Amino acid sequence: MLDSVKITRRQSEIRQALSELVGKETLTTDETRSIETLDAEYRQNEIRYRAALTAEDSERREAGADLETRTDRQFADLVAGFELRQIVLALDEGRALTGQTAEVVAEMRNAGGYRGVPVPLAALELRNTVSADVPNPTQTRPIIDRLFPASVAARIGVQTINIAQGSVEWPVATSGAIAGWAATEGGNVTGPNPFQTAERMLAPDHTLGVHMRISRKALKQTGDGLEQAIRRDMNSAIGAELDRAVLMGTGTAGQPLGLVPGAATYGIASTAIAAAASWAAFRAEIVAFMQANQITGASGVNVAFDPEIWADLDGALITGTAVSEWDRLTRHVPAGKIATANHLDAGTAILTTSAGGLPPAFLGLWGGLDLIRDPYTDAQNGGLRLTGLLTADVTVARGSQIRILTGIGA
Repeated sequence: MLDSVKITRRQSEIRQALSELVGKETLTTDETRSIETLDAEYRQNEIRYRAALTAEDSERREAGADLETRTDRQFADLVAGFELRQIVLALDEGRALTGQTAEVVAEMRNAGGYRGVPVPLAALELRNTVSADVPNPTQTRPIIDRLFPASVAARIGVQTINIAQGSVEWPVATSGAIAGWAATEGGNVTGPNPFQTAERMLAPDHTLGVHMRISRKALKQTGDGLEQAIRRDMNSAIGAELDRAVLMGTGTAGQPLGLVPGAATYGIASTAIAAAASWAAFRAEIVAFMQANQITGASGVNVAFDPEIWADLDGALITGTAVSEWDRLTRHVPAGKIATANHLDAGTAILTTSAGGLPPAFLGLWGGLDLIRDPYTDAQNGGLRLTGLLTADVTVARGSQIRILTGIGA
């Protein structure tokens, strides 16, 4: 850590200690002596701080790389102490950031690309508040899943990639070696076939905005109440819209192209069922996965469909039995791999699988959330408006790992 940052933190501690002492009506001899000592240290640190800034000029130019060189665990430890309440008060009152919040913001600013105050996506996860004497079990989870770990996109295997800058592409082999027999003794085997690839690109062309209006009353409610409200609202709004974009993004009006509207573009097979919901319809698509060497068993498939299909499957009983089509489906595909998705159109289902370590689709996120304040719109009532900007894109590397069913129940 830079010496200037250490000095800044120490100055903050001194100010806090002085504020507690000067607020007393009567001071003991030891307290008076402490005030004099702290005041002298504070003035000396001001001189050291200016000297440190001069000496660290070259180091600061290289500090932008510090965020990339940290391990995920080290940065996660910093983000664990990140307070969104400080960001709101800094935007509204100009209050200085302190502690881990200030360090995270400084590192993200060094990476560049933020007009407002940068907020790491991991800071939007919901946190439980417990008293100091109650054990608080902590679960370490990958940063990649923290934005919306319970989303339908994550349930069907879509992988989230955090990209610092630029575009990312995946070369996918489309043709290559072939095997064949020599027709005659001394004859040539099957001729060579060129190894070819097709690129699937994630580009920073789509910007998602989340808008929040905070009333004056909420701004005056300090503590975890405001903190948790901001986390909960932003997390839910961003998670729901990203989930919808992955599944149903139109590819127009600034949206990325989702799996269902982009089936033809991504090379995804789409089958019109035009029949009642049944295990047989899903079984046919699972067999197609097997024939394409994508899976070896039905348990390797993830399924998502709208809630009406679940109701139809659960209500369709096999004649003369108490076994439903839903029971038949879950006998082969684990219930934990089946998700209901309100974003999908009625009668639409998506089947995905991960093959060769490659997820069925990718969701790219560039950097963190860029939080910008609007000080004018609610100036008359003392409120505050915040806009969070996030750059994201969706792509499918290999369309054969996804299959879409439409018209189920028609």
